[in-house]
Amino acid sequence: MHPHIKKELEQFYQSQQSSTTPTKDENSGISRRSFLKLSSVAGGGLLIGVNVPALAFSDSKTDTFNPNAFIHLHRNGDLTIYCGRCEMGQGISTALPSAVADEMEADWSRVTVKQADGDQDKYGPQATGGSASIRVMYEPMRKAGAAAKEMLMLAAAKVWSTDVANVKADNHFIVNKDNGEKLAYGDLVDVAQNIDVPQEPTLKSKDQYRYIGSDLQRHDLDMVVTGQRTYGADTKVAGLKYAAIIHCPVLGGKLKRLDKSKAMAVKGVVDVVEIKPIQHPYSSVGGVAVVADNSWTAQQAVKQLDIEWDLGPNKVYNTEQYRQDLVNNVEKTAEKMGERGDLQTAFNNAKTMVKATYTGGHLSHAPMEPNASVVSVTDNSCEVWASTQAPDDIQTVLASVLGREKKDIVVHVMISGGAFGRKFKCDYVHEAAVISNQVQAPVQLIWSREEDMRTGFYHSISAQHLEASINKDGDVDGWLQRVAFPSISSLFQPGLERAPERAFGDVNSHPFNISNFRSESGLAPAHTRIGWYRAVYAIFYGFAYGSFADELAIAKGIDTVAMLHQLYDANKNPEQEEQVKRSKGVLDLVAKQAGWGKQLPEGEGLGIAVHYSFQSYVAMAVHVKVDGDNIKVLNVDCGIDCGQILNTDGATAQMEGAVVMGMSLSLYTEISFKDGAVVNSNFHDYPVLRINEMPNVRVHIVDSDANPTGLGEPGVAPFAPALTNAIYAASGKRYRDLPIKPINA
Repeated sequence: MHPHIKKELEQFYQSQQSSTTPTKDENSGISRRSFLKLSSVAGGGLLIGVNVPALAFSDSKTDTFNPNAFIHLHRNGDLTIYCGRCEMGQGISTALPSAVADEMEADWSRVTVKQADGDQDKYGPQATGGSASIRVMYEPMRKAGAAAKEMLMLAAAKVWSTDVANVKADNHFIVNKDNGEKLAYGDLVDVAQNIDVPQEPTLKSKDQYRYIGSDLQRHDLDMVVTGQRTYGADTKVAGLKYAAIIHCPVLGGKLKRLDKSKAMAVKGVVDVVEIKPIQHPYSSVGGVAVVADNSWTAQQAVKQLDIEWDLGPNKVYNTEQYRQDLVNNVEKTAEKMGERGDLQTAFNNAKTMVKATYTGGHLSHAPMEPNASVVSVTDNSCEVWASTQAPDDIQTVLASVLGREKKDIVVHVMISGGAFGRKFKCDYVHEAAVISNQVQAPVQLIWSREEDMRTGFYHSISAQHLEASINKDGDVDGWLQRVAFPSISSLFQPGLERAPERAFGDVNSHPFNISNFRSESGLAPAHTRIGWYRAVYAIFYGFAYGSFADELAIAKGIDTVAMLHQLYDANKNPEQEEQVKRSKGVLDLVAKQAGWGKQLPEGEGLGIAVHYSFQSYVAMAVHVKVDGDNIKVLNVDCGIDCGQILNTDGATAQMEGAVVMGMSLSLYTEISFKDGAVVNSNFHDYPVLRINEMPNVRVHIVDSDANPTGLGEPGVAPFAPALTNAIYAASGKRYRDLPIKPINA
């Protein structure tokens, strides 16, 4: 130990022996010293819990410096940073901790990142989706690191008996500016523990960043590549039993008859368990599970169950007919959701009217890792290991199912092998908990690919009808948009017959802001579970806006980029000035990079689209070659403006992934229902993009000082319209229905 630090600690211990014991709040039981640290952080808006022992310098003090829930600095200088958000391949467990390390002036080679367990009181909101993780947690995580750095600087200043202005932090050391002497972060642990957490730590300016905005390698890259990362499906604990499950194929159906004798006769089978549904939108729809000594036995035995289902009222659901119903419902007057100006007058005075109807089908998340969890329920505990996007919801549902306190449900958040919104729902964890409770052993439940695809929370099937008026001056002065789709709100409001007004936010506040405007919601009752899928409603809204802008350009006989500029420039709403500016900026960036306007060989075309969603701006230009029904995507230029980028490598990967998903849903993927049940079962009839089809993708990131916004989801929306616009440019054929090449047609 550094001699100055040893002397400082000895003086502190002596002062403690002669001082009074810290007072405690009579109601909370927290020491006044600890309470003040907690309240100073909360008062500063850090949104993080403080984890400092009340008597940090007693003989039983910890070996780590814990200024808040995210940072654990050990005496040997090793730094552990906890990521409260869920990692599912998007790189959040590198991006957010790197913001902490940057503000803390930490040496990244000394950093270990750990996934935090489910505890939103300690780590803040942990639900991971809506492209909100960085937008919500960026500043709190930076403040966490900055607070730790300031505490270490104050500790060093105290050791050297100098003013804190005379010290600076530099790559895991505090440096004395006067004489160049250094103190390692680890050597300052004991002194720093006694310093109050700064209420408003000073944050770095952009030119001081070391990790933020760089292409810092993923902290777990080597583990992922070498197969050492433990995913939900990899989890093993002592005494583990294995379960396989089958669900009713139709939403709302019930078990009518079960003969489990053949399944129970299979060697190694332990039990057959019925899971009953509960009244929670994220819980199981109900099913029957077989429990065995190994997974293969469970998977084979579940096929031996003799089951008869009462399919219920949704057995009438057929998506082919339903899509046509939606089209009929948007091609007639529907319920108003938003309005401004005088649309009818604009339409009556129009020189030209342009009309189009667009449709899209249900989509399944289809992550490479199906739903998987391990749950161990005993008389006095419940422990969960799950690939999840929402550990707090797991705690809520299991507390209800098991009759426990929410705080007693321990959730270990495992990295997910893909999620895309599906693992927001915890039906698969609910089922594992019921099974474990019945067999009184820890249970691993992994859904088969077929169950994963046929018992989902699906992206909405949709239809949109758009009409626009072009006046005598050539301006688009009227816009009607009717939309019909079963809404996610139907999860929480069973029987909901049409999408509510809150689902029209992106339509009513679109940065085109046409002066005479009306939006309407058509009838679309849900017959299956609708859930969040990457990009959510932006998929079909983006398709309609991007396609219709191209159709307007053709009707006017002008260039599509010029058409988009005209639409944006007509928006005089000062509150949308930034949206207009940044939309045009990313549009022009992509147009330039893609060589917009250049001559292409016969049979090739370039299409472009731009969309604003999740507070971010994305434009895409797609270059295709078309030969009859053969469509080959050659190049894609993506432009993204989402404010300050934390990790350029991660941002690039997100855009490349958005192209893969956007191309899949544009060309192939669609979930079809017949007689209430999903027709698809695996990737042979729900084909996602293959590597040999992958185009050349160029990602262009706008350098911005704005606050970071969404990155994971907004890239999906503009691909489909850019693709169909490119196909039209190459062939003269307009596609308004997605997917272009449906497998189950």
